[in-house]
Amino acid sequence: MKIGFTGSDLPEGKIKYRDEKLIALEKKCEPDKVSPFFIEFTKDQFVQADAIVFERKKILDLLILDMEKCEVRLLNTNDTDEKEFLKKCLFYLEKETPLCEAEFSENEQKYLKTLSPLSVKPIVIIDDELEINELIKKVIEKSGIIFFYTAGKDEVHAWPVKKGSDIVTCAGKIHTDLARGFIKADIVSFEDFMKCHNMNDAKSKGLAKLVDRDYIVKEADIIEIRFNI
Repeated sequence: MKIGFTGSDLPEGKIKYRDEKLIALEKKCEPDKVSPFFIEFTKDQFVQADAIVFERKKILDLLILDMEKCEVRLLNTNDTDEKEFLKKCLFYLEKETPLCEAEFSENEQKYLKTLSPLSVKPIVIIDDELEINELIKKVIEKSGIIFFYTAGKDEVHAWPVKKGSDIVTCAGKIHTDLARGFIKADIVSFEDFMKCHNMNDAKSKGLAKLVDRDYIVKEADIIEIRFNI
């Protein structure tokens, strides 16, 4: 995940997210391999960023770029609906509100995609310097990301996914074959998993539930996919 920033005393480059649940799972499972979640901070680079961190006192520096985009497009379009959309964007931007805070209809979404404003990305506005892990947590929350985990003797792995994702989407994050050949999945909550020796123990104690492809994955679910290809 790339985070663009400016004006803040943040370190550039990759940083490991301190995930307390992953740390607990590592201690419990003592795996051969641990795969944490990494953030990459990129200074003054916003186009390729997944999210942006900006100081409140300088937020206009970012929003002005979007205003200019809107104003240029407004002069060049004859589409009445698009003009209304652009005016709506300018209304928010002039109030110093990033477009990620605005709600857009399905029809407006197509204009939003074409316009590609920077402030439609998840924006975290800061007043003071934050401890790095606290800042990363805010960015993750703003981006609507949750984590699920796979945990065993071979590996403990933190998997980021959009909140509201179904189990097949999550299976595909692990490997495309798991999504393609998905049958069912065993799910254990993090709290229940920590009471057990491993996934098999959780199953024997009735703490694991078997779910179908429409199951919506919850924060910190420990999952095991049943598949056949």
